[in-house]
Amino acid sequence: MVNYRYLGNSGFKVSEITYGNWVTHASQVENEAAIATVHAALDAGITTFDTADTYANTGAEVVLGEALKGQRRESLEIFTKVYFPTGPMGPNDTGLSRKHIMDSVNGSLTRLGTDYIDLYQAHRFDYETPLEETFQAFADLVRQGKVLYIGVSEWTAEQLREGHALAKDLGIQLISNQPQYSMLWRAIEGKVVPASEELGISQIVWSPMAQGVLSGKYLPGQPLPAGSRATDEKSGADFIKRLLRDEVLTAVQKLKPIAQEAGLTMPQLAIAWVLQNPNVAAALVGASRPEQLADTVKASGVTLDADTLAAIDTALSGVVEDDPEATYETSPKARLV
Repeated sequence: MVNYRYLGNSGFKVSEITYGNWVTHASQVENEAAIATVHAALDAGITTFDTADTYANTGAEVVLGEALKGQRRESLEIFTKVYFPTGPMGPNDTGLSRKHIMDSVNGSLTRLGTDYIDLYQAHRFDYETPLEETFQAFADLVRQGKVLYIGVSEWTAEQLREGHALAKDLGIQLISNQPQYSMLWRAIEGKVVPASEELGISQIVWSPMAQGVLSGKYLPGQPLPAGSRATDEKSGADFIKRLLRDEVLTAVQKLKPIAQEAGLTMPQLAIAWVLQNPNVAAALVGASRPEQLADTVKASGVTLDADTLAAIDTALSGVVEDDPEATYETSPKARLV
């Protein structure tokens, strides 16, 4: 079964492998298959589910809500996010203004079929809205009982410090950040993680398998596998392109004997690696087929020894992104509508 970790400096526990439905629900896979994967996640011991209102333009929340119908709500941890454009994408259908937050949370609650959201996350930093306005809206949602905890996604160390101070002044808890993190993308290690450790903020990391590249299925100099994410424009093909360079794929192939020596599959090694970081509370995983999760959850509770970690670093030398400045490029400087 899946182990649990505390989220930030709180008493709230989440499954260290968390199910995310970014590119799958209402997009890459049919609803029936999506619901089956959620049920497989529950069977495997995953109780924490992450989505966002912008995924499939609100469609992913609908599918997740349908899949969780009939489950004991108190036994689930449901996360969603606000920031990116939704609906008809008018001038107030985006960002972190009070209006968009209030409209969005009510829509998310309806689509998810729940009275409250365990963790409500600012999906990016909004340079066009005063941070005080955003956090006052979040504080009001907590006091209304619609939201239990507040998180953010892809915020810089400085933004985390400012948000944490505002949250503290308002009497609410900012307990998480959701950044990209994997063996290949380590930009958060330089500034974001140290600041988060100081503030009592955990990381809920997305793309721990580097969009599937760390599965080893993409081979240097070979055609892309039919039906893979890299060939599907709806499931992040543009995003994965930067990882498909031959030098990256060649380095990833060197991980295969390391995984075998550790008694793990490549996906298990990738997920276990991010979970070695004590500031990581959960690794987000998705699935297009239920059987994928049976393999994934075996990464929970795995400890990688120092020799294994050193071998991974050697194999990937020269292809890892570890520049802390990369964290400053993730939030759009202007809203997308």
